[in-house]
Amino acid sequence: MTTTGSPLVERIHASLTQVIDPELRQPITDLGMVGDVSVGDDGDAHVQIRLTIVGCPAADRIESDVRTAIASVDGVGAAHVDVTVMTPAERTALTTRLRGNRPRGSRFGPDSLTRVIAVTSGKGGVGKSTLTANLAVALASRGLAVGLIDADVHGFSIPGILGIGADSVPTKVGELMLPPVAHGVKTISIGMFLPPAQRGQAVAWRGPMLHRTIAQFVTDVFFGDLDVLLIDMPPGTGDVAISMGQLLPNAEVLVVTTPQAAAAEVAERSGSVAGQTGQRVIGVIENMAGMVQPDGSILEIFGSGGGAATAERLSRVIGAEVPLLGSVPLSIPLRQGGDLGVPIVLSETEDPAAAAIRSIADRLTVRSQSLVGRGLPLSTS
Repeated sequence: MTTTGSPLVERIHASLTQVIDPELRQPITDLGMVGDVSVGDDGDAHVQIRLTIVGCPAADRIESDVRTAIASVDGVGAAHVDVTVMTPAERTALTTRLRGNRPRGSRFGPDSLTRVIAVTSGKGGVGKSTLTANLAVALASRGLAVGLIDADVHGFSIPGILGIGADSVPTKVGELMLPPVAHGVKTISIGMFLPPAQRGQAVAWRGPMLHRTIAQFVTDVFFGDLDVLLIDMPPGTGDVAISMGQLLPNAEVLVVTTPQAAAAEVAERSGSVAGQTGQRVIGVIENMAGMVQPDGSILEIFGSGGGAATAERLSRVIGAEVPLLGSVPLSIPLRQGGDLGVPIVLSETEDPAAAAIRSIADRLTVRSQSLVGRGLPLSTS
C-alpha cells in the first residue's frame, strides 16, 4: 500500500486540484473535500471525497470529475472513490474559510473590491428587471465575476428572465447559501425559496421581514470573489431602498426611466433617496426609447427626452453630474427573451436593444474611482 508522501500519491493530489466544485467554484482540494488518498499494491487508487452536505446536487459530477482526474495520472490502475459527507466541525471550518475568517457579516463593505450597483426606478413597468438581468449577463460575458440579488421581493422576476427553473434552488452549507448560476451570473431571489405552487401568489411581507430577507441575501449568500454585484431594487422609495442604504452604504445607483415626461419626474425621487442614504448615483438609463421602423423612421411610443431630463434633474438635486449612460430602444426580441429566459445580449446580438445594453455594460466596466493606494487583503504571517 502506497500512502501519503509517495510521488504517485502526490501526483494524484496534484490532479485533484483540477477538480472544481461546480457550486463553490473552487478546487475541492482547497475546500477540504479530499480525505485519505492511497494506492494499493495492484496500482489501484483509493480516494476519499467529503461532500459538503447530504444529497449534494453536484455529487455525481464531482465524483465523475474525480475519477477522470485520477485516470489521467500515469501509473494508476482503477480508481476507487469513497464518497462521504463532512462532519459538522469540517463544515464549520469550510464556512469560516469561505468567509475569509471574518465574522458573519457583509463581504461588500467599504474595504471590498467588489463594485456594488443598485438598479432602481421610480415606478414599476419601466423594464428595470429586464435591463438588470441583461446587464449582468453582458458583464459576465466580458469575463467578469458577476452576482445578482433580486431585491424586488414583492415583484420578483429575475429567475424567470434568466431562465432559472423551479428545480434550481440555493444549496445550504452551514450558515451559507450557494446561489444558482445562470449564464455565468450567480443569482439569488426570494422566488427560489417558495414552493412552485406558491410562486404565483403574492409575498405579503411588511418592513421587518423585508429587511431580514435582504440582510440574509447580503450576508449569508456565498457569491465568492465578485467583480460586480448588481441589485435589482423594487420600484419606489420604500423599505427595501432604506434597508439597502443601511446595509450597503457604499453602493452605486443606476436609475431606470422611460422617455415619458411623467416617468422622468417619478424617477428623480428614487435617485434622490440614494443621496439621503449616502449612496452615489452613477447614471441614468432610458428604456423603451424610440423604435426604428423598416423605412428608417423612429416610432416614439413613449415620447422622447425622459432619460436626459432625469439625468439633468438628478444632477441639479444631487449637486454632481449624473450622466445618461444610454437609451435602449423598444424591442420585441428583448421582451421575448425575458419571457423565454434567454437574455437578448446572448441570443440576438445584432438587435439595437442588445447593442445599447452592451454599450452601457462597457461604460460600467470602467471604474470611476481608482484602486491605486488601496491595500490588498494579503498577510506575510
